[in-house]
Amino acid sequence: MTATLPAPVPAVGVVCLRGDEVLLIRRGAPPRLGEWSLPGGRIEPGERAVDAALRELREETGVEAELVGLIDVVDGLFPEAGRHYVLIDYAARWKSGEPVAGDDASDARFVPVEKAMGMVDWAETRRIIRQAIEIITASS
Repeated sequence: MTATLPAPVPAVGVVCLRGDEVLLIRRGAPPRLGEWSLPGGRIEPGERAVDAALRELREETGVEAELVGLIDVVDGLFPEAGRHYVLIDYAARWKSGEPVAGDDASDARFVPVEKAMGMVDWAETRRIIRQAIEIITASS
């Protein structure tokens, strides 16, 4: 246990796939400011995790998607930012909309999966993207 971090904050992330492309956002706020990541954010009080995932996707990118399944639950420990998130990651299939950065994102775009793997710094995010591809492929 890391005593210097506050209590964990429940949050969601969405791996939204459109064909062989994945939706990435450039983080406009800490932690991991300026890094490419997945759309997502905090779960609001009284909000279901699945509803938060779709809301955050819409707020950060303007994209609508269908959730296909739960990928994993990941601890995001960011001591440099004094934050601990419990990230509930979902796989989603794009339905409509072109990405436009909003909310906490400074950029949003669909990127070919192989290129995305080189843009994302956090190994855990790359693992989650690979798992989402498996889930969506299996559901097709």
